[in-house]
Amino acid sequence: MATPAPSAIVELLKPITWFAPMWAFGCGVVSSGQTPSGQWLVIAAGVLLAGPLVCATSQAANDWFDRHVDAINEPDRPIPSGRIPGRWGLYLAAGWTVLSLAVAAMLGPWILGAALFGLVLAWIYSAPPFRLKQNGWWGNSAVALCYEGLPWFTGAAVMAASMPDRRVLLVALLYSVGAHGIMTLNDFKSVEGDRAMGLRSLPVQLGSDRAARFACLVMALPQMVVVALLLHWERPWHATLIGALLVGQLVLMTHFLKAPRARAAWYNGTGTTLYVFGMLASAFALRPLVQGLAP
Repeated sequence: MATPAPSAIVELLKPITWFAPMWAFGCGVVSSGQTPSGQWLVIAAGVLLAGPLVCATSQAANDWFDRHVDAINEPDRPIPSGRIPGRWGLYLAAGWTVLSLAVAAMLGPWILGAALFGLVLAWIYSAPPFRLKQNGWWGNSAVALCYEGLPWFTGAAVMAASMPDRRVLLVALLYSVGAHGIMTLNDFKSVEGDRAMGLRSLPVQLGSDRAARFACLVMALPQMVVVALLLHWERPWHATLIGALLVGQLVLMTHFLKAPRARAAWYNGTGTTLYVFGMLASAFALRPLVQGLAP
C-alpha cells in the first residue's frame, strides 16, 4: 500500500488552524490567576494538546469525511489529490485521537474530560450519522466551542488543577459564542461545493448578505457583554481597551458587508485579529479577579 509523504501529512493536519485553540489556551492560562513559574512543561504540553493534537485531529477527520466536497471546492487538498492515498486519512485521524487522549490523561482528569468532549465534537462534526457540519447552526457552534471555549477552559484548569472560576467560564463561553461568526466567515469560500453536496452552511441557508450580517452581529454582541461585565467587575481600563478593539471591528465590518464573499478572507485576517486581541485583554482583566484582588 502506498504511504503518504510527511509533507502531505503536515498539510492534512493544517498547522495554520492551530493558532486559534493555542491562543485560547494561552488566554486560559493568563486568566487562571496562577503564576506560570515551575509549570512551563505542563503549559507546553497543554499548548501541544490544544493545537497539534486535538485541533489537528479535527482537521484530519474533517478532510477525510469531506473528501467528496473537497474534490469540488479544493481538489488540490491532500486526500482528493491522492497525496494521502487510500484510507490513510482515516487512519491518521484515528491515531491522532488516541495520541491526544494519552497526552490529556497525563495532564489530569479535568483536562482529559475536556479533551474527550472536544474530540467527540470533532468527530460528530464531520462523521455520519450526526455530521453536524451539514447544518451551519450546529456545526459552527461545535467548532466555535472546540476552538475557543474548551481550550480556554483547559488552560485555566491546567493552571488551577481544578474547575476554573465561574467568571473565567462565563467569559470563555461568550468568546465561544462570538467565534460562531468567525466560523461563518470561513464558509463563504465553499458555497458552491456546499450547495452541490447538500451542506447547509449559513451562506447557503441565508444567502451571502444575510449570513454576513449575522456573522458580524454574533461576533459583536458577546464582546459588548464582556465590556459590560468588566465594567461591573471594576476593570474599566480593560473594558475600554476591548471596547476600542470592538469599534475597530465595526469599522472594518462596514467594508466587509459591502462585498461579503469577496472580502470574507480579508475580514478574517483583520477584524478577527482585533477580536483575539480582545480575548487576551479580557484574560488579563480576569487574572486579578481570580486572585481575589478585586470584588
